[in-house]
Parts: sequence; C-alpha cells; structure tokens
Amino acid sequence: VNMGGPLAPPPAPGGIAGTGIGAAAAFVQVRAHTQDSKAAPPPPPETAGPYLKKGGESNGVIAMIDLLVKDLDKEMQEAEVAEKDAQSDYETMMVDAGAKRAADAQLLTENEGAKADNEEALETEQGKKAETEKELMGTAKYISGLHGECDWLPKYFEG
Repeated sequence: VNMGGPLAPPPAPGGIAGTGIGAAAAFVQVRAHTQDSKAAPPPPPETAGPYLKKGGESNGVIAMIDLLVKDLDKEMQEAEVAEKDAQSDYETMMVDAGAKRAADAQLLTENEGAKADNEEALETEQGKKAETEKELMGTAKYISGLHGECDWLPKYFEG
C-alpha cells in the first residue's frame, strides 16, 4: 500500500496496440503479403466506355422547357388583354358614376326647390285656413244671435 506517494505506472500493453502481436511478427506478415503480390493484378472493372454525346435524350427536356416558355408567354398575353379590358371597364364605370352623381345632384336641387315651394304654399294655406275659421266662428255667432232673436218672436208673439 502506497501512503501518499506517487502511483506506480501502469504495465505496458503487450504487442502492437494491445493485440499481443509483436513488431517482429507484424513485419513477417507484411513481408508474406508482399511476396504473394508479384503475380499480375486482375484487370480493372469495366467502365461506361468512351464519352458519347447524347442526341435525342436531351431534346425531350429542352422541348418541355420550350413548351413551358410558350405557355407562360400565352398566359402573360392573356393577362395583358384581361388587364386592358378591366381598365377600359373601370374607366367606363367611372364616367357613368360621374354622370350619375351629376344627375343625382341636379335631382336633389330640384327636390329641395320643390320642397321649399310646398312649404311656402302650406304656410299660405294655413294662414287662409285660420282666417276662414275666424270668419266661420263669426258667422256661427251671427247665426246663433239670429236664432236667439227668432226664438224670441214666436215665444212672445203667439197669439
């Protein structure tokens, strides 16, 4: 037991990388492999062959892209025509709305004038009505007075 002193170093592993194979044995194995390799190496695997330019395969992709470009051009042209139509419709609607506003303003002015005329006529007629009612009350009072006089004659003149 070590009491406070440095620890003892761990034991060295045996062989190369702890495999138990010594350096001499490893050298023998490498030497054995190099002696066997003096035979001709096997032929390399087959490759794709020499480069040949593809002819018809890429035409399909290019044709598809051309078709997409044509479709996009057609859609853009249709959108431009639709935009022009919408713009002309909008301008026509704005002109019509302006004419309607002018007509409505004219009609409003005419209606306000007619209302003022009708209110004036109403006040005149109400004044005439008040005068006529006063006259009617006077006539009713006169008739009542005549009726009183007429009732007096038969009452005292029976005879």
